[in-house]
Amino acid sequence: MSDVKDKVEPTVAGPAPVEPAASSETPAPIPAAADPETKAPAAEPTSAAAPAIAPEAAPPADAASPAAAAETSEKTSEQTSPLAQLWAAAKTINHPEIWGVTLADPKIHIPSQIVLQKYLNANDGDLAKAKEQLTKTLEWRAETKPLELVKKHFPKSKFDGLGFVTTYVNETDPTDPENKEIFTWNIYGGVKSIDETFGDLAQFIEWRVSLMELALAELNLSSATKPVTATYDPYKIIQVHDYKSISFLRQSPHVKSASAETIKIFAQNYPELLKEKFFVNVPAIMGFVYAFMKLFVAPKTIKKFHPMSNGGNLVHEFGESKVGGLGDKLPAIYGGKGGELKDQGTGPLLVDE
Repeated sequence: MSDVKDKVEPTVAGPAPVEPAASSETPAPIPAAADPETKAPAAEPTSAAAPAIAPEAAPPADAASPAAAAETSEKTSEQTSPLAQLWAAAKTINHPEIWGVTLADPKIHIPSQIVLQKYLNANDGDLAKAKEQLTKTLEWRAETKPLELVKKHFPKSKFDGLGFVTTYVNETDPTDPENKEIFTWNIYGGVKSIDETFGDLAQFIEWRVSLMELALAELNLSSATKPVTATYDPYKIIQVHDYKSISFLRQSPHVKSASAETIKIFAQNYPELLKEKFFVNVPAIMGFVYAFMKLFVAPKTIKKFHPMSNGGNLVHEFGESKVGGLGDKLPAIYGGKGGELKDQGTGPLLVDE
């Protein structure tokens, strides 16, 4: 695939759970209806005493019909399914939104099914871990307000040219999620001042989250119509990190802190959103970044990481995409024939200080 085979980075740990389980109490079986107040008919007076007529025995009160029992069993199964329990856990947190989706009952709301299934997948089906991760994400979003960060302006002097989102679509059916490829580009080789860009850790994280939320807006999960499973999920993003001309990062404590914090936040709060991650124009000294990732990212996610010493070879990585000629649409510096990122992409809002 890429010219350097070492795989390095992570995303989310295998399915990590999050929330409290929904009630699993089973409704009592519904008894078959008995005739109300069955009485023996009064004997008509005759010259000879007529034997008393015994009333018909009513059906046993606890004998439920097969149909009622089946319905009860089905309802119990729905209430205790993993997605139902994740939904119940989500409702305990005073924040209803993840990735632009206002969570609702996953049985009838596909965008919510997608979000909750991603947390289950990230934790390899472990419901307890998925609940924990989900609730932590909801709490983090309530505190951080990522959707508000998309509207925030960041200093142009610190972040100009460092982050972009591009979207490429197969126009034959643009509504099919498999016919869309979304990229986030982190151009760390464009950093003008380490201290300026990475020195304010909180601001850097806000800028980085803003870039991710822009990509999620392009993914448009709130309008999704195809549910996902443990093995099928077309709602993912390609990430490219470009380290061209970087020769200073290993020595910078600011960069190490920013890298470690970004990895932890993204692994916790953006599970199962990474399709592939390419590290292009990677200098040998960048090994410490991969070491950080291995600490926080699941092994199955690290397999999606591809270091490349020559960014021009990126064009060759997308032959299987359903977006025809995807490689050619990339900027020329990555081997394609498309315009520059600043012309074909969007990024977080910037302002002159």
